[in-house]
Amino acid sequence: MGTVNLGRVVLGGLLAGLIINCSEFVLNTFVVGADMEAAMKAMNRPPIDNQMITWFVVAGFALGIVAVWVYSAIRPRFGPGVQTAVIAALTAYVLAYAYPSVFVGVMQIFPARSLIISLVWGLPEIVIASIAGAWLYAEA
Repeated sequence: MGTVNLGRVVLGGLLAGLIINCSEFVLNTFVVGADMEAAMKAMNRPPIDNQMITWFVVAGFALGIVAVWVYSAIRPRFGPGVQTAVIAALTAYVLAYAYPSVFVGVMQIFPARSLIISLVWGLPEIVIASIAGAWLYAEA
């Protein structure tokens, strides 16, 4: 078994994170932004500010790195390529998108419509990001 090339994990993860962050910008600005802003106001919470956005961007890059790390970890068993990148993406999707959304949905923090849109949006987002990040990954 090969060893994980951490430099390539970070490089691929940064590309994946860039894709995630660009996609999330479109989602949260143009698609569900107004609904989320109304929900924050209804909870008497301040609107999203630049400090919060900075944390979201950092988290997007971290998610990209984690997705490529999962790809690198399962690659020896499943082989290199798109299929393995999709498996890594589905793992990241369940852990970073679906699982937390259950809690937010059950607690009715945000409108169900916005959560469903975000979940549907997030699946191709993480798959595309993982494939792109895996494309940059190499063990040697």
